[in-house]
Amino acid sequence: MIYRYILVLLMCFSLCWQQVDAQDDLIDTLLSSMTLEHKVAQLFMVSMYGESLTYVGQEMLQTWQPGGVVLFPSNINTPAQITQLTNSYQQTITEAGGIPLFIAVDQEGGWIARLRDGFTEWPPMSLLTAANDPALAYDVGRAMALELRAVGINMNLAPVADLDTNLDNPIIGRRSPGSEPELVSVMLQGYIAGSQEAGVMTTTKHFPGHGDTGEDSHVTLPVIYHDLTRLESTELRPFAAAIEAQTGAIMVAHIWFPAFDPEPLPASLSHNIVTGILRDTMGYDGLIITDALDMDAIDTIYTDEEAALMAINAGVDMLVYSPGISEVRQMAVMQFLVDAVRSGELDEERIDDSVRRILHAKMRYGVMNWLPLEPDTVDERIDLSGNLALVERMFRAGVTVAFDHHDLLPIDAEQSVAIIYPGQRISIQRVCGTYRDDIHWLSIPDSPSEADIQAAERIASLVDVVIVFTRNVDEYVNVPPLVRALPQQKTVAVALRSPYDLLAYPDVSGYIVTYGPQDPAITTTCGVLFGEYDALGTLAVDLDR
Repeated sequence: MIYRYILVLLMCFSLCWQQVDAQDDLIDTLLSSMTLEHKVAQLFMVSMYGESLTYVGQEMLQTWQPGGVVLFPSNINTPAQITQLTNSYQQTITEAGGIPLFIAVDQEGGWIARLRDGFTEWPPMSLLTAANDPALAYDVGRAMALELRAVGINMNLAPVADLDTNLDNPIIGRRSPGSEPELVSVMLQGYIAGSQEAGVMTTTKHFPGHGDTGEDSHVTLPVIYHDLTRLESTELRPFAAAIEAQTGAIMVAHIWFPAFDPEPLPASLSHNIVTGILRDTMGYDGLIITDALDMDAIDTIYTDEEAALMAINAGVDMLVYSPGISEVRQMAVMQFLVDAVRSGELDEERIDDSVRRILHAKMRYGVMNWLPLEPDTVDERIDLSGNLALVERMFRAGVTVAFDHHDLLPIDAEQSVAIIYPGQRISIQRVCGTYRDDIHWLSIPDSPSEADIQAAERIASLVDVVIVFTRNVDEYVNVPPLVRALPQQKTVAVALRSPYDLLAYPDVSGYIVTYGPQDPAITTTCGVLFGEYDALGTLAVDLDR
């Protein structure tokens, strides 16, 4: 069968994908052998319910043979189960004569990480930005990619490139790698190189920037009024860096930019943005994919069919679906696009252009070489101890002293010190306690009472320096009054999660940002406080707002 024969040739040539002419010839031959249905389906990143392959999922893989699958929480349990699931996806489609799948997941690090149990707990990427170390970023990108490959995932819907420029942003916020374009760009380029050289294609998102919105595109269509001059000076700079690093894919946001489209239109459906800016002005020749098309910024305005047709006509290569749209509906949209081609409403050459890009990417990242993985040995493929050492390196390089107005750090051995900390973080007393045996301790609940505030004032009156640890004070509204009740000129605050805790107590004398709450953050911070380590991080966010 010629179709299977060409697949074998593609698998061989993917080992030397640099031979561009030979690769192009093979892709053209394969393209000419594909049915219209299979070409259209290559443009779909589908979602399928369940921790194992269902009958309807099997039908979609065998009949339509989509280009990719995105894993969501309903698909994910243990590393062994994920391996079995990805094996079943790939085996089903290849045994039906289809092209191996992109299998993707959102593994950003920090607060958005689909893979948790049995995987490394990666800190937020703002910590990696603060480290300002391309080699470290490369190592982290590579290590994260190897964890994904260990369970059969070959595409990461990360990194986030949205700048943290709007404190009222309800969806990006701490997912952002930072607010400084130059620092973020350094991190992105190292991370992308590490991930892709380890065989996992990156998806830089959410073009042309979701950072300066005050609304969530999951629930409405946000609007950003910036023109191209502003975007080029700020929001687009990380994406330009990602393009320079040859990121395999870029995800386009569901945001309206009136400067380019006078009538409300999500960027993901905008020819002016997808083709005009990303493809033509910025010269990007990789895969362009949508954000999930069942988000309310899309599905409260357009039908599934309308959105798919508009996205493809805008220049998008792959349509992303999450569980809000059933497998049956996804197949109906595929059929709608096939009918649109046959009726002349959609140009088949437009479909072919995207399929060529998809096949090029699958060859480049070894997707065509799929082989099953052994679920029983997955723990041997996930280097948890090595990755923990890498996380420790991230905190050692990224923990930042934002300011120290009265030179309180490191704490002098002759100065008395009190440490006030959230009672649930007992590791603070255990780790910092190894440096001094005369520390005055006070643990506080998440919602301190007036009595707790008075206890903090009393203990502060006994010492030369006060250290107070906070975490997300916007969630724990009784904590800022406690911090403000301390003598500010001798108080150093440590923000364990949000770097913006400072805004609730702006008059403290010193401020340390860890960007994430993991135990290595405590180890590094205690070492900085007592002089074992220098604080090496560069502030990744703008606190002067």
